[in-house]
Amino acid sequence: MTVKQAIFLVGGRGTRLGALTRDIPKPLLEIAPGVRFLDVVVEEAARRGFTDIILLAGHLGEQVEAAYHGRTIHGATVEVIREPQPQGTGGALRFASERLDPWFVMANGDSLFEFNMRDLASRPPSDALGRLALREIADPARYGAVTLDGGRITQFHEKDPDLKGPAFINGGVYLLSREILGLVDGPCSIEQDIFPRLAASGELQGRVYDGYFLDIGLPDTYEQAQREIPPRRQRPCAFLDRDGVLNEDAGYTHKPEDLVWKPGVREAIRKLNETGYYVVVVSNQAGVARGYYAESDVDRFHGAMRRDLAEAGAHIDAFYYCPFHKDAAVDRYRADNHPDRKPNPGMIEKARSDWPIRSEGSFLVGDQDSDLAAAKAAGLPGYAYREGSLADLVDRILADLT
Repeated sequence: MTVKQAIFLVGGRGTRLGALTRDIPKPLLEIAPGVRFLDVVVEEAARRGFTDIILLAGHLGEQVEAAYHGRTIHGATVEVIREPQPQGTGGALRFASERLDPWFVMANGDSLFEFNMRDLASRPPSDALGRLALREIADPARYGAVTLDGGRITQFHEKDPDLKGPAFINGGVYLLSREILGLVDGPCSIEQDIFPRLAASGELQGRVYDGYFLDIGLPDTYEQAQREIPPRRQRPCAFLDRDGVLNEDAGYTHKPEDLVWKPGVREAIRKLNETGYYVVVVSNQAGVARGYYAESDVDRFHGAMRRDLAEAGAHIDAFYYCPFHKDAAVDRYRADNHPDRKPNPGMIEKARSDWPIRSEGSFLVGDQDSDLAAAKAAGLPGYAYREGSLADLVDRILADLT
């Protein structure tokens, strides 16, 4: 199954931040003009293909609701649920029980852990109720530590000034089964009351990830977020043609059941994800203009690609396609030289407008001259894919660009 739901806890009071959070919830603090910390957290989940995002609000929850409820962010719908009174992380989850999928990702809305969340959510276990993202750090005293044995968490150690590292810590991002609610019988903490019980019964997995980690619970870490996170959002982008590069091109391919990946595609996309690239598909889809299939069919095909990639721990950030053609059989798609149709660079420019893409390090891979011409028009290096492993080609490109 593909996990599509991400839940963020945004109900804390943020008392350690003093006057900063007197009148505003901690996750809504700005890290740059017009950019809230929670904007970044939600965008990170949405770009990884979590299409159902729920914010569990409490303190000053009306502000969270006004800012996010009903919004669509990079294709994900956002819902805000406000608990009437504080009940801990377990109680908050129980309050949202009717909205929970069988498996979902849950995280704190006041911390950012940049890692492969799709890997954490891939293939939910049949013999456990949860899986935690862990991170190794040199000084675990502020966080507490986790003992991991053979992929199972066996023990949690409380925060202690005498706790020495390096050690694994709870990264604050979890894959959970809805069945965990059977252990919640009132206000409680998932972390302090439920996870130790699951660890004792062998029902809690852990996976270790590297990646940038920061919570904004203290004045100095909030200042650190303001310095570090805005430039981190600027990433290079791998623009990929679709038919003939990602999937076998049988001629106007559009049915999900006809999806056949080219060699090394899933590995290539995962490598780009974990290297810190945005991955964006730019594809001419003249079959829509010719009346062979509808835009809804294109969307379904892309949905099948997303689901299959998710099982491989990979994701595509966005799909852009051009349904226009000068010889269109469908009038509304007729255009002599539409700016989005490659060799024109319109789709690339749209992506640059929608995402904080850094030109340095960005590139395009295509199998047609029109793909490479679009890359040149956009001022990007273009690489031709002919046959063989896309993963091998991507490795060569990354080596060439670094």
